[in-house]
Amino acid sequence: MEIYLTEDTTVENVAKHFKLTKKILYAANPTLNGDDLERGNVLHIPGWYKKETKALDAHSQNVKFDYPDDLKFAMNITMPTIETKKNYDFFLMEKDIETLLKNFPFIKKRVIGESVLGLPIYELIIGNGNLSVHMNGAFHANEWITSAVMMKWLDDYARAIVMNGDFNGISVRELYEKTTLSFVPMVNPDGVNLVLNKEQITEDVLTFVQSLNQEKDDFSNWKANIRGVDLNNQYPAYWEIEKERKIPKSPAPSDFPGNFPLTEPEAIAMANLVQKSNFDRIVAFHTQGEEIYWGYLNCEPKLAAKIVREFKRLSGYKAVRNIDSHAGFRDWYIYKYKRPGFTVELGRGVNPLPISQFDEIYEKCRGIFWAILYM
Repeated sequence: MEIYLTEDTTVENVAKHFKLTKKILYAANPTLNGDDLERGNVLHIPGWYKKETKALDAHSQNVKFDYPDDLKFAMNITMPTIETKKNYDFFLMEKDIETLLKNFPFIKKRVIGESVLGLPIYELIIGNGNLSVHMNGAFHANEWITSAVMMKWLDDYARAIVMNGDFNGISVRELYEKTTLSFVPMVNPDGVNLVLNKEQITEDVLTFVQSLNQEKDDFSNWKANIRGVDLNNQYPAYWEIEKERKIPKSPAPSDFPGNFPLTEPEAIAMANLVQKSNFDRIVAFHTQGEEIYWGYLNCEPKLAAKIVREFKRLSGYKAVRNIDSHAGFRDWYIYKYKRPGFTVELGRGVNPLPISQFDEIYEKCRGIFWAILYM
C-alpha cells in the first residue's frame, strides 16, 4: 500500500502506527534518507491495504490512502497473496513475483542471467543480515513443482515479517534482521515452459527439441535445458567422471552433462551468483524421494550434520550423507567452499510429481525453509 502524507511526521511514528520496524520501512523505501518525513511524501507500507466499503483486493495499489487521516481504514494482509497450487510455468511465476513486490516492497528483485531463449533468471532477496542463505528450484524442467512450493514459502515469510509472526517460538523478524535470503525459484525457465506450455516455444526450437525427444510431442519427462543439457550436471566437481559414465553422449531430454562444464547460460548464472554472493549455506530443491543429500567427499563442515538433523526432524525426510554422483550444483558448492549445502528431494513418485501432492510437500517441508534461516 502507498500512503500520502498529509502532515509532517517521522519514520518512527509511521512504523509505530503500522506495527512495523523502522528497518522494514527503510527496506521498503530505499530512497528514504533520515527519520524526518515531510507532508506530500509518498511511502510504501508493506503488508497493508486500505479497506473500502466494497471488498478490495489486497493486491491493488490504486486506492489513495491519506496518512494519518485514513488510519482507521488500514488493514493487514493476513491471507496468502498468491496462489501457486497449479501447473506453474515461468509466466505465472513472473506474475506472482510482481504481486509479491507490490505487497511486500522490502523484497528486492534482480536478474542474475538469462536462459538460452532469453528469459530472465530472477533472484529475490529479503533482508540484509550477516547470515547469507541461498535457495533454488527447478534446475530440472519437469521438477517445476519446486518453484510453486518455494513461492508459497516466500509469501508465508513476507507476511510473517509484517505480522511479527514466529516459527516454533522463533521470531520471524529476528530471522529477517539476522539473515539475507537469496531466492532463485526457477533456474530453468525454458525447460519448465517446454514441459508445461510448449505453445510458448517457437516452431524452430520445438522442431529441435522434438528431434532430441524421439519426435514425441509429450515433454513431461524433459529435465534438461532447451539445448538438451542437464543443468545439474554442469559444475566442475569431478565433472569428467559424470561425462565419462553418463549414457547420453549428446544433447538429450535428461542426463547429458554437456561437452564441457559450465557451458550453459543458466548454469553459468548460478555459478556467478554463488561466487559473487559468498553464501554461508545453500539448499537446492528437487524431486522426488523424500531424501536430503548433505555430504560430498567429506568436504562438508560439521555444521552440516547439525542442520540436516533439524531438517530430518521437521520434515520426516531421510538424511543421506553421500551418493555416487558428481558435477551437481550442491556438489560443487560443498567441494569449492567447504560450507553446508543440501539437496532436498521433495515428494514421492515419478517425475513430474502431480499437483495433487502440492499440499503434502508444502506441509512436510516448510520447516526446512525456516530451519535453514535459524540453524
